[in-house]
Amino acid sequence: MQEVFIEGGLIRKLWPIEARAYRDHLLRLDAESRRNRFGGAVSDEMIRGYAARIEADTIIHGFFVDGVLRGAADLRLIPPAINHEAEAAFSVERPWQSHGVGSALLERCLLVARNRGIKLMHVACMSENHRMQQLARKFEAEFSFDFGTVVGKVQNPRPTPLSVMREIVTDGHSLAAAYFDFHVRLLRPPAGETTPALHSSAGPTSVSARNG
Repeated sequence: MQEVFIEGGLIRKLWPIEARAYRDHLLRLDAESRRNRFGGAVSDEMIRGYAARIEADTIIHGFFVDGVLRGAADLRLIPPAINHEAEAAFSVERPWQSHGVGSALLERCLLVARNRGIKLMHVACMSENHRMQQLARKFEAEFSFDFGTVVGKVQNPRPTPLSVMREIVTDGHSLAAAYFDFHVRLLRPPAGETTPALHSSAGPTSVSARNG
């Protein structure tokens, strides 16, 4: 199932064909949102490089409005896999902040991580990012403070047949929507751009959050 949000927006998983959409979303972030997402100031070139290096152990969910990616949550496994831990990073473009988008993205991350046996998820943000800290508190995270960084840890329950089925159904709708949006974007491709590689995975995941 797709989650419908403000102004017709929805939450769904990103797929390899949407690498450009993910990169363009990160490039649209304002200076403060970039700093919250990456833990410091980053240039356009650094963002392009980051988007091109997304690994197969990362699962990304996005918030789309009219087919345009306006928010994203990255889940990444923390090795070794036997520790069953993950981290998540979040980014939401300024006009859509404080509308529940970050909360919905984190909830979707928790579901996907749960289905992969992740027991402990790390949500990290800068000490001045109060919005992200409030979001983590909503999910009963335990906080620690270290060198200007706040780390919230969220315990995750075991997967159930219902939680697995929910993700399977969601993925089916997400893939169909991704192909539709992709073909729409082909009608208006930006000139002179190359598309980075973005890998999708069904493997274990992790959560360290930056911007909500």
